[in-house]
Amino acid sequence: MEYTVQKLAKMAGITGRTLRYYDEIGILKPARINSSGYRIYGQKEVDRLQQILFYRELGVDLESIRKIMTSPTFDPAHALKEHREKLLTKREQLNLLIANVDQTLAAQEGRITMSDKEKFEAFKQKQIDDNEKKYGKEVRDKYGEEAVNKSNAKFKGMSKKQHAEGERLGQEILDVLEQAMLEGNPSGELAQKAADLHHQWLGLYWDSYSKEAHAGLAQMYVDDERFTAYYDKKNPGTAAFLRDAVFVYTGTEKD
Repeated sequence: MEYTVQKLAKMAGITGRTLRYYDEIGILKPARINSSGYRIYGQKEVDRLQQILFYRELGVDLESIRKIMTSPTFDPAHALKEHREKLLTKREQLNLLIANVDQTLAAQEGRITMSDKEKFEAFKQKQIDDNEKKYGKEVRDKYGEEAVNKSNAKFKGMSKKQHAEGERLGQEILDVLEQAMLEGNPSGELAQKAADLHHQWLGLYWDSYSKEAHAGLAQMYVDDERFTAYYDKKNPGTAAFLRDAVFVYTGTEKD
């Protein structure tokens, strides 16, 4: 079956303008243009639009979708399997949050009692799941299943006070790094204070600390663009500066 822009847009729940834009940026071209100048879409384009909307639902930006779907190695069947796994994870996260809301309502109505720890369990699990999705493979390859599982268990067991302390330390690290970079010396007092704060921050989340693991994580901040983007979002070069400061702090030699 074939569809015009308006018919396909109505069926997919999007606007005709969106379909025309997808054509302009090259992620969804019509099968043909008819004699009246209308874009015509066939089954192949319908399936491709479904893939695009799956990616959009998962929060993938259009430029990334374009790169994925125009790659010579793009496999629609494999992509659908990945979509399914991510949607199942998302559903599990939503179910946890819904259950947490129900439990909170029951507690407020006096039907049950709810500890402070229980109030934050769903949020902690969501953060663990999000981190697994973003960084899980790299971190597990580097530190092993047991270390990561212990770290996740420790995170889930954190009190409200400990969680707040982690947030505070995380922000203080960024603030001190910003000041230290003005000095430009990874061995300086401010840079070493940032490295020590980072050590303290790790102590909240890691089951055990070692200088080697600390230095390895700091190197990962530079090697993995996702970590680099987090530290460099305000001041480019922050990830590398923190790495250098941690290397000094741990007595690690640069390769």
